[in-house]
Amino acid sequence: MATVTLKGHPIHTNGDLPEVGSRAPDFRLVNKDLQDMGLADFAGKRKLLNIVPSLDTPVCAISTRKFSEHARGRGDVAVLIVSADLPFAAGRFCSTEGIDNVVTLSMMRSRSFAKDYGVLITDGPLAGIAARSVVVLDANDRVVYTELVPEILQEPDYEKAIAAC
Repeated sequence: MATVTLKGHPIHTNGDLPEVGSRAPDFRLVNKDLQDMGLADFAGKRKLLNIVPSLDTPVCAISTRKFSEHARGRGDVAVLIVSADLPFAAGRFCSTEGIDNVVTLSMMRSRSFAKDYGVLITDGPLAGIAARSVVVLDANDRVVYTELVPEILQEPDYEKAIAAC
């Protein structure tokens, strides 16, 4: 279990992020077309998982924009935005923002992803959704970088995450 804060108040996750060097847990998440996707759908690419509570919040929107900018012209990197948002809301966000080079993935059918990655918030007002974090995987699905952002309202360390890609 890890502890993060929301406006300075401690909240807890169900576990810890996967260890650097370990094989990333596979997942089944829902894309904007209501199709299940997993790691195999991004085979051969590096993967940047931007795990956010909701794209309807300013910090989540900012991080999605910044990682989208990084991914422009990078065919070797898949930027995956994982949230509890419904696929329709995530799709609307990307459409409104003009973001077309990230893949939004929803935990709408299961919280298994959040549990397996150790980011499921277990208490406080955000219980049941994912804590803000970043996980970077190599082309063989090995974890090369992780960050559990210590304060939910804080942005991730973009430089370190991008350097890991």
